[in-house]
Amino acid sequence: MKSQDIRSKFLSFFEGKKHTIVPSAPMVLKNDPTLMFVNSGMAPFKEYFLGNAEPKNNRIADTQKCLRVSGKHNDLEEVGYDTYHHTLFEMLGNWSFGDYFKKEAIAWAWELLTEVFGIDKDILYVTVFEGDAEDGTEMDTEAYDFWKAHIAEDRILKGDKKDNFWEMGDQGPCGPCSEIHVDIRSPEEKAKISGKDLVNKDHPQVVEIWNLVFMQYNRKANGSLETLPNKHIDTGMGFERLCMVLQGVQSNYDTDVFTPLIREIETITDKTYGSDEKVDIAIRVISDHVRAVAFSIADGQLPSNTGAGYVIRRILRRAVRYGFTFLDKKEPFIFRLVDVLSNQMGTAFPELKAQKQLIENVVKEEEHSFLRTLEQGLVLLNRIVKETKGDTISGEKAFELYDTYGFPIDLTSLILSEKGLKLDEKSFEEELQKQKNRSRAASETSADDWTILIDDTDEEFIGYDTLEANVRLIRYRKVSSKKEGDMYQLVFNVTPFYPEGGGQVGDKGYLEDIHGDVIYIVDTKKENNVIIHFTKNLPKHLDETFKAVVDSKQRHRTECNHTATHLLHQALREVLGTHVEQKGSAVNSKYLRFDFSHFSKLTVEELQDVENFVNRRIEGKLPLEEKRNVPKEEAIADGAMSLFGEKYGDTVRSIRFGKSIELCGGTHVDNTADIWHFKIISEGAVAAGIRRIEAITNDAVKDFYVENNKTYFEMKDLLNNAKEPVKALQKLQEENASLQKQIEVLLKDKAQNIKNELKSELQDINGIQFLATKLDLDVGGLKDVAFELGSQFDNLFLLLATEQNGKALLSCYISKELVASKSLNAGQVVRELGKHIQGGGGGQPFFATAGGKNPSGINDALEAAKEFVK
Repeated sequence: MKSQDIRSKFLSFFEGKKHTIVPSAPMVLKNDPTLMFVNSGMAPFKEYFLGNAEPKNNRIADTQKCLRVSGKHNDLEEVGYDTYHHTLFEMLGNWSFGDYFKKEAIAWAWELLTEVFGIDKDILYVTVFEGDAEDGTEMDTEAYDFWKAHIAEDRILKGDKKDNFWEMGDQGPCGPCSEIHVDIRSPEEKAKISGKDLVNKDHPQVVEIWNLVFMQYNRKANGSLETLPNKHIDTGMGFERLCMVLQGVQSNYDTDVFTPLIREIETITDKTYGSDEKVDIAIRVISDHVRAVAFSIADGQLPSNTGAGYVIRRILRRAVRYGFTFLDKKEPFIFRLVDVLSNQMGTAFPELKAQKQLIENVVKEEEHSFLRTLEQGLVLLNRIVKETKGDTISGEKAFELYDTYGFPIDLTSLILSEKGLKLDEKSFEEELQKQKNRSRAASETSADDWTILIDDTDEEFIGYDTLEANVRLIRYRKVSSKKEGDMYQLVFNVTPFYPEGGGQVGDKGYLEDIHGDVIYIVDTKKENNVIIHFTKNLPKHLDETFKAVVDSKQRHRTECNHTATHLLHQALREVLGTHVEQKGSAVNSKYLRFDFSHFSKLTVEELQDVENFVNRRIEGKLPLEEKRNVPKEEAIADGAMSLFGEKYGDTVRSIRFGKSIELCGGTHVDNTADIWHFKIISEGAVAAGIRRIEAITNDAVKDFYVENNKTYFEMKDLLNNAKEPVKALQKLQEENASLQKQIEVLLKDKAQNIKNELKSELQDINGIQFLATKLDLDVGGLKDVAFELGSQFDNLFLLLATEQNGKALLSCYISKELVASKSLNAGQVVRELGKHIQGGGGGQPFFATAGGKNPSGINDALEAAKEFVK
């Protein structure tokens, strides 16, 4: 059975059980600070489990893209070495929100696997929760009894809290779970040892394929459990593992989910899968990782140096280094797999086809960049090897190579072993742990349980229509972190405060009680569909009515910038073409940032055209036309643009200014005239095929012109109030260039005279023409003198020093004949002598330089050079 058919049969089965089939949510989470990526099928539905929103249907089924590469669920290092762990995987799931429970979930899972898919009952095992004394939970006898109606009791196994109790985090909904495992070993292997003894033992052919979670508890901050008022079902089945079972193969990589990618890798690299274990691992790593990277980019997450983008960059670089090391690929090639992936999965996930060109460009550029890093790293590693005495390389040096230059530690180990050297792995791990501890300490956060003041009250956002309102505090909690200190999170029954989202910053403002006491709201965010207000202090009178007031000046400036991003998007598509799509934005009260797809730098004329386009819409005084709670399909049919990577509900809000119409939840000006003016400040690349424009509006533009006007008159004053200051400045530049050339000639003449004088100062020490002296020249002059003298002597050892701007400079020249005959190295010499001037340096064996902050040490360096030659 083909993988596409397996996916369809699963969804059709649950559609027949009255489940609503929903599309996969984007993998990158934007309103959940506890998760970077969707790492399980339930993550997009957390707000339903938490009771913060009502689902359209109490029964839902889907296939969800998941990524497990960071945090608690991290499978990255296993990927490639076994046959069933992946970074990106599909999780097939069915969900019940307060509807059916254990009996139906168990019965339907058994029906689907054994009757629809036809899996032999004799290769299946199930597990149930055995209870936990610490939590005070008993064995899940209810699930056990339901399973007895379907499977022999000797195939129902008891599991501990680690394997059979599922939690979404340290706090929140949780419950016992029941796993379904499959044993696909050969009869000979089964005769040696029972499958029940291999369940949850990481055996590659005895694997879990489906987990049925019975969400019935809530984990509190103190670790205790309380029973949820409504019980839920949350299931997740590994699509790739199910395909392995149904296609009768022994590895996920032998299914048609991966074989097209593996065949393409074989073609590109001229390697054969199945002939060499190291090659096989590399091919599995690459075929897995390209999926994770491609889907992430399609969902709007580009590789970068921070956050989710850094994780994606790490995944891609891991693939590149396996290709570099084991497949002998020293040029980009992974980007060529995107076409295969798009053809294979583009029907189920149309975002892959829509974003194919962008994905290829980004991956190719990232490959180029990292291959350059590998080349630089090899040079640095060779230098470390040369400087090391003995056969063991310092873990601290290896960590610097890894941390500063991004050179993979496993590649360092491999190269060292080929050279007959060892790595001090213990000290490397110590350095790595220190870094992890620093990162963990910086991001460590703890939260109390919510204190409920008013129950059964829904929160309402009214900030589109008003900037102040009388509010009641529904609940609050204290949150502590090393970075922010103690903060309080407040939730009101209504709020005019816009929560951070869609690129727009959260509102700030204040809360005033009837006694005149004021506390400041420093930020507003949305978490799992709840608007949370951050304060440094807790109100004194919790049960009173407060006046909540948004900072109107900041809100207005932010609205100007947000509306300008819509007009900018329209302008770019008009000026550059309809291939332009928004790839990210940041909107606050100071400026706007807009990322978009385009493959070349914008010309001066194009930038001016874009700026003029936006300003004409501002001058046109276009009114805001807003539609709230309209069906998504209706809004798109009306011309509204939606963005890849955004999660939209069934109903949406559309924003129109003239012909610009987009789906947007942010706040906007009532009329484009409120923006006053739009000014582009910068344009540049942020990734392959992605450009970034930064711009300002309103008050910031006024400040910009005032500051530029001031600078203009200051410059004009310096130019003696020239009538044409640009021409006056050009004339100064020409005069400066002419004088610079004259100085260079004079310095060369000076160096020549000094060279002639220095010939007489050369000393013969052990057959070496030696000179160590301080000169009044710049660093270029020292080099000229050194090479002039070097061209006249075959056995010259020269150390020249100078003092420039309070710093010491050393230049060491050693004739190539001496380098060869006496194994001398100018780079090593200046590094050692540089200690006298509190500095360091390096270079080639015959010429090297050093700089330091202690000019008073120059004489000691000169004396040390003489002693060295003696």
